[in-house]
Amino acid sequence: MRSRAVPLALALLLAGCATGDSVPSASRDSARTTSTVGAPAPAPTTSTLARATAPACPAIPARAAPDPARPKYTLRADVKPADGTVDGQLRVIFTPDLDTDRLVFRLWPNGPRSAPAASKLETGPVTIGGRPAASTVEDPTTLVVRTGGTFRSGEAVDVSMPWKLTVPGAANDRISRNGDSMRLGSFFPILPWEPGVGWATDPPAGGFAEASTAPTADFDLTVVLPEGFDVLASGTPDPARRGHFTATAMRDVAMSVGRFDSVTAVAMAPQPVQVTVGLHRGTVDSEGTSAYLTKVVAALEDFGRRFGPYPWPTFTFAITPQLGGGIEYPAHVMQGPNTNAVTSHEVGHQWFYGLVGNNQGRDPWLDEGLATWADARAENRLAAYKARVIPDSVRNRVGEPMTFWADKGQLYTPGVYTQGAQALAALGEPDLVDCALRVFVAVNAYRIARQADLVRAAGAVFPDAAATLAAYGVKT
Repeated sequence: MRSRAVPLALALLLAGCATGDSVPSASRDSARTTSTVGAPAPAPTTSTLARATAPACPAIPARAAPDPARPKYTLRADVKPADGTVDGQLRVIFTPDLDTDRLVFRLWPNGPRSAPAASKLETGPVTIGGRPAASTVEDPTTLVVRTGGTFRSGEAVDVSMPWKLTVPGAANDRISRNGDSMRLGSFFPILPWEPGVGWATDPPAGGFAEASTAPTADFDLTVVLPEGFDVLASGTPDPARRGHFTATAMRDVAMSVGRFDSVTAVAMAPQPVQVTVGLHRGTVDSEGTSAYLTKVVAALEDFGRRFGPYPWPTFTFAITPQLGGGIEYPAHVMQGPNTNAVTSHEVGHQWFYGLVGNNQGRDPWLDEGLATWADARAENRLAAYKARVIPDSVRNRVGEPMTFWADKGQLYTPGVYTQGAQALAALGEPDLVDCALRVFVAVNAYRIARQADLVRAAGAVFPDAAATLAAYGVKT
């Protein structure tokens, strides 16, 4: 998965930020978008766009389409909140774009980040095309499947396995059981394949990056629940089948289980998005669900104008106990009580890791720094972020991997979140930075981007983007 909870330090920073640069009104932003996008035309490449001699917002390329050969998951989860278990069945049809001698599944609940909940993900016998296959748990978070042969590029592989997740306790993270509520993120075996590269087998770094580098996929998810329980999940619910969700072109799916009091609205981002916000009963929140709903709708609409349309028809948001910030998944966000200060940041992740993916072990700033920029723009916080002092030991190191940040504790928030927003702000006028990010989203949608991809997109607007970002430690 690829995602992390917003640290409490950042939540406190967001709550206390003074107002800064103003956000363009909907009418001004809409007018700017109309003038730059215009009528459909052949999509220019970023190299063509970069020929501009002065900063200006170019025509935005047509958004890239998801890979038609993306993985197809059929996932069943029988959730039993009373005893904190989930019995599951997984089938995935996977077509590698490179030859490989193995299949890899990440078992993220077994990583150190989930240790407080004492969670454990176990798998049963693996079959490929209905035939038994040898599987080995090479480390707690990595299951490897081999047949003794080669899985050929372009040839589909049909893999199935049962799995069982045990979550006996609570944790300030994506896997948690607290009373009769459960958070289930990164909860099933998932393929960490990076197209054009191969398997991403980075170990969890300091407990931060317990989320896999996963390609965009389709999910057919069935959730079985006891009577009286509700589920908020990634994907579009089937009105004819309780607990059945269809998620198209998402990197991952997640869910929150409990007894929710929910409110709904429709965001225009710019197409209609059905938004549901649920508060688990018994969870005390000083603002209430309506305040979160208002913030979610405003952020979806704002970012849809700035960065391009929100890509899915639904968005769900669950407030459950003992979570100090927020955790993002495609079309589903988990937050704790009294955390509305970080809502815009988490919604920003729908574009920056949800739509445009990244290897969060290799390039953590590509989601956290960009989501921080998004919330700075939506919440008038840019001046506050720009004024923050970055500690000397991490200054100009924003592009470092998680292996660099693993032992730096409290330096991660200023070094990646805040410094990421500062690096973008250094490019130039904020509206033009938004334009550069819209180019980045359009060109890299449904893909796993690298830092060089962001530099190229920024270069379509700012001729000196490469030098400016390199000064902050962005790697190409």
